Amino acid sequence: MDVSRWQEMEVALVSFDNPEEAGEEPGFSADFDVTGQKEATGGGNLLSNWRIVINDSAHHETVSSKLSGDYGDPPGPEQAALREGDQRVIINVAGLRFETQLRTLSQFPETLLGDREKRTRFFDSMRNEYFFDRNRPSFDGILYYYQSGGKIRRPANVPLDVFADEISFYELGQEALTQFRDDEGFIKDPETPLPKNDFHRQFWLLFEYPESSGAARGVAVVSVLVVVISITIFCLETLPEFREERELREARDPSLNLSGSAPPSSMFTDPFFMVESACIVWFTFELTLRFAVCPSKADFFRNIMNVIDVISVVPYFVTLVTELVRESEPSSQQAMSLAILRVIRLVRVFRIFKLSRHSKGLQILGQTLKASMRELGLLIFFLFIGVILFSSAVYFAEVDEPESHFSSIPDGFWWAVVTMTTVGYGDMCPITPGGKIVGTLCAIAGVLTIALPVPVIVSNFNYFYHRETENEEKQSQQGEMDRILTSVVLGVDSTDSLNQTNGGCSGEKSRE
Repeated sequence: MDVSRWQEMEVALVSFDNPEEAGEEPGFSADFDVTGQKEATGGGNLLSNWRIVINDSAHHETVSSKLSGDYGDPPGPEQAALREGDQRVIINVAGLRFETQLRTLSQFPETLLGDREKRTRFFDSMRNEYFFDRNRPSFDGILYYYQSGGKIRRPANVPLDVFADEISFYELGQEALTQFRDDEGFIKDPETPLPKNDFHRQFWLLFEYPESSGAARGVAVVSVLVVVISITIFCLETLPEFREERELREARDPSLNLSGSAPPSSMFTDPFFMVESACIVWFTFELTLRFAVCPSKADFFRNIMNVIDVISVVPYFVTLVTELVRESEPSSQQAMSLAILRVIRLVRVFRIFKLSRHSKGLQILGQTLKASMRELGLLIFFLFIGVILFSSAVYFAEVDEPESHFSSIPDGFWWAVVTMTTVGYGDMCPITPGGKIVGTLCAIAGVLTIALPVPVIVSNFNYFYHRETENEEKQSQQGEMDRILTSVVLGVDSTDSLNQTNGGCSGEKSRE
């Protein structure tokens, strides 16, 4: 020990035979019982009546306590930091205590437990521990995240939603939440890219995301009304009361129009065509504007909804060009047959799928079918095997019957499909006892085949439905929180302005 380092100490011998003098000495402790000490010692050893008191002008401590300490040099900053990293931290989670090292938590300084300022809010100075009133079993996985260096594992007895809430509470970050969702088999939410240009972004949100603003919802309502009107016109124009007589005559005898005996009627004067043209103007405007402001032209045409929009518009222009050519050159009407025109007009029915852009139910159905493609493929494969087996069996069971409906195995395909799907039109049926037995087995096999993949499809539908419901709830809660924060900010601003006004008035009064 380097004696020069110690401050000069004053050693006072205090006699306990005189209590008054002892109380006046500077190093005397008031907590010491003088009377009791005197009675206990009596006339014994003289050393027992004296006490060595060391006074270093800052605080009082006995020689024995000083000698029991470490006389080495004070620790440097590196040793102090090392001892701080090895320090143990006690974490109390709803009564269950966990103990770990401080350096284990410091690996992730952005989290709740890794940030000193964040976890200080939960420090209990009375018990010298951090207290969290959270789910106790979930903290095993949270603490393992720090101990393993970033691996998230959910305890087996903790539900998915509870553990996800704990990850969010302890602020483990989006990376940990993504890792948890991947490990649990969650389907990733598709990213929604937006245009970089602010002007383009506003129009893209206006026509693509109805929930983004009130104006976007208004545009969505107009689009739905136009689609409904277009589908209604498509259905009404096929009624016999509104059907054009020219098309009926051409269907019965196409030579009438060739000979010129029937004057051609113009399609442009038809009220249905006028309404259809107005709907097409809106569809074309919407499609062109969305294509002009979309973030990626290639991804625009990869989207099935945009392909449906294009398919629903093209038949109108094909029909328009065909009618213009037929009116300008009547002799060239054989270039496009009436059957092809009907097929092109039939494509207009795909406009009904435009409703799925604004209908959450149709979107959930589409996502369910997309996620269940493997199960649907298995269903079709099982049906294909059953159709081959039972159509062959019923053909050989009915081959000797003259009045049998099954003249060949391909003729039995239709009967097998109708029977396995439990539809049963009754247009074809077995007659012989062997054929009836085959039909019974076919119906039972069809029920079992269809029932096998259905639970998986229903499970996917429930998943997408609940996810959509949770997203709507989160959006509503976020909207309420934004309104609350906005009202609070406005209240603070109004209070500040009022204080400033009052301060100005008081200042003016003081100056007066």
